[in-house]
Amino acid sequence: MNEKNNIDDNFKSGSNLEKLLKRGEFVVTSELGPPRGASREAVEKKAEILKGSADAFNITDCQTAMVRLSSIASGVILINMGMEPVIQMTCRDRNRIAIQSDILGAAALGMKNLLCLTGDHQCFGDHPDAKGVFDIDSIQLLDIVRQMRDEKRFQSGEELKVEPRLFLGAAANPFADPFKFRAIRLAKKIAAGTDFIQTQIIYNIKKFEEWMSIVRDMGLHKKVFILAGVTPIRSLGMAKYMKNNVPGMDVPDEIIKRLEGAEKKKVEGINICLEIIERLRKIEGVAGIHIMAIEWEEIVPEIVERAGLLPRPNL
Repeated sequence: MNEKNNIDDNFKSGSNLEKLLKRGEFVVTSELGPPRGASREAVEKKAEILKGSADAFNITDCQTAMVRLSSIASGVILINMGMEPVIQMTCRDRNRIAIQSDILGAAALGMKNLLCLTGDHQCFGDHPDAKGVFDIDSIQLLDIVRQMRDEKRFQSGEELKVEPRLFLGAAANPFADPFKFRAIRLAKKIAAGTDFIQTQIIYNIKKFEEWMSIVRDMGLHKKVFILAGVTPIRSLGMAKYMKNNVPGMDVPDEIIKRLEGAEKKKVEGINICLEIIERLRKIEGVAGIHIMAIEWEEIVPEIVERAGLLPRPNL
């Protein structure tokens, strides 16, 4: 019996993430950044901290254009620990031949979720003189993987005998300019084949609610599962940096003022995150949250527990 026949026809990959979303559970995903070294132990240490706190775990792909342990290799480590990875794949470092090869490899190694990203420009990383490939962008990547999965053909049109069964994700930024086109771009990703969306970090909840209103008016919330991105703020400096230096980030002045007036910045940052999660859970069309605690994985279990999202559901 081949892999396809082992998967219910109602599911695209049969992943834990897909099944929970289709069952209507409020899903939690989290993020794990691979180390800048050949250390299996570093991945396992982070994974042990996160285990049980989320339904699936994003493995970043050379985040911020810095050389790191392979996302696919890190995903294998998670699978061996009984956890479900969401492999990230960027278009920055590979042409369409290498991307399709890696997709086949990831599927053959047991990956069931794939997040398709264009990728941070190499000028932001540790090899600024590297040649950025960008043969395709994230929307084209989605379309290529959808064709491989659903039509059993490569991007060239050639037949693919054993297709990769993957639940496809993409990123969305509700705050980037021009704002009025953000939902339209989401619609393009849905048309290309995305099954779920993970958004940019949300601090401006009012603007996110406005974006979600447009999404609902277009009926997009019924075509894709939207996971809202959240990040606990560790310091006032972090908040100011995100506000002033990170493109597409929207950190309202009231967040800055609140942290300035707080005696314990980390505690206040966690409280802000929890308040945002509470509001997100009430917004129609939000199917879950994606927690990005960058190099602060140990705080994720506390956030999920205090948000009333433990224990995670079983299938």
